[in-house]
Amino acid sequence: MSTVTLKNIVKIYPNQDKKKTHNLKVTEEGVLAVQDFNLEIADKEFIVLVGPSGCGKSTTLRMIAGLEEISKGQLEIDGKVVNDLAPKERDIAMVFQNYALYPHMTVRQNIGFPLKMQGVAKEEINRRVEEAAEILGISEYLNRKPKALSGGQRQRVAIGRAIVREPKALLMDEPLSNLDAKLRNQMRAELIKLRQRINTTFVYVTHDQTEAMTLGDRIVIMKDGVIQQIGTPQEVYESPANLFVAGFIGVPQMNYFDGHLKVNDQGQYSVVVGNKEIVLSEQKQANLAANKVTEKEVIVGVRPENIQLVKDESALQAIIEVSEMMGSSINLHANFEGNEMIVIIPTMNASEARDLKIGHMVHFGFSNQVIHLFDKETKVNLETAVIQ
Repeated sequence: MSTVTLKNIVKIYPNQDKKKTHNLKVTEEGVLAVQDFNLEIADKEFIVLVGPSGCGKSTTLRMIAGLEEISKGQLEIDGKVVNDLAPKERDIAMVFQNYALYPHMTVRQNIGFPLKMQGVAKEEINRRVEEAAEILGISEYLNRKPKALSGGQRQRVAIGRAIVREPKALLMDEPLSNLDAKLRNQMRAELIKLRQRINTTFVYVTHDQTEAMTLGDRIVIMKDGVIQQIGTPQEVYESPANLFVAGFIGVPQMNYFDGHLKVNDQGQYSVVVGNKEIVLSEQKQANLAANKVTEKEVIVGVRPENIQLVKDESALQAIIEVSEMMGSSINLHANFEGNEMIVIIPTMNASEARDLKIGHMVHFGFSNQVIHLFDKETKVNLETAVIQ
């Protein structure tokens, strides 16, 4: 078993200037880089910490590794408290953004170096190095030095050096951010294959939500040192806990409309957007009723792929501002009541969209099942439990 448990973890940095740092909370003790972080990571689970720069994700990873001191809270690995253990005593391996390979060593020597430092027999080192190289598809490069390798190959060597130790957990801090787009896509696929072949727990940090969605069993979305939501990729996409998560997950991001949530005498919910009143689906009716939501001003969220252009002149209207041909789809940027919105039209259905010009008016609508409702004040999803 290789479980990792974080209980009420807090990281405080001294605040030399006594000023608020970005949007992080500041107390008498200092700047709260990570606040009350709670997470149970199961054996062999692939957890992704994701969020914008400065949200505390890398700091959290470094606390797990032992590279940052934990200010408050408790970190357990396989049920053992490891707050005071040195990094080398935690049986954890880490892969960094910049590879950190030794330029004077061959690939074989780089991968085997941690085992050599542990005093492992030479024959065993060779066996484990060759096994790791075979898993990562770099066997033919074992006698080369890092300068003779591409960025993707160097990253494989860095991963090989980590997995050859057979650690309890493998921590990865934005390992693909230095690669070009094509290599990132390729390495994402390689990481998915890798986790099927090695028996370890993964904790992966990224600011790229595409990486998070494709790699993670569960995603931990952070903002300003605080967890916003924990869930599977499907859960955070279909039921974002708040406006931040809704906007962060999904490309292009969710469209937002001002709306008014109404409740009639029979307790039926509807939402008014522009000149349209939309009765909500049965499931949404039930969710809102369960949370005892009352009539109020709301933000209505609809993902670009869930908006349809229609020929009904009584439908909502928007003015085309930009048309982007994306290959498999056309992305229409339009202005609706002063706010930008995006509509994704699959190319196979886009014959009419190709003829739309900047300045043209279009009519659009969306199903009552794809609407997300957020409180205008608190920004929380009115259908889900409120994050404290």
